[in-house]
Amino acid sequence: MKKKYLVAAVLVAAFAGPALAEQFYVAFDPASHKCTMMHSEPAAPMKSMGAFKTEAEAHKAMTSMKECQS
Repeated sequence: MKKKYLVAAVLVAAFAGPALAEQFYVAFDPASHKCTMMHSEPAAPMKSMGAFKTEAEAHKAMTSMKECQS
């Protein structure tokens, strides 16, 4: 009986783990010449400037990109 609960717990953890992983994208809008952080991959006409694991990493990268300075 305990084995059934253990297997169920492992399966729940295996499927829930990737769903909890969050990525941040930095996108450049050529029309406004500004960068923004997004939770999903940017679509055209926005240009993806990279994907980052944390919001802090994305913000740090965004401050160092020359496209995002203007």
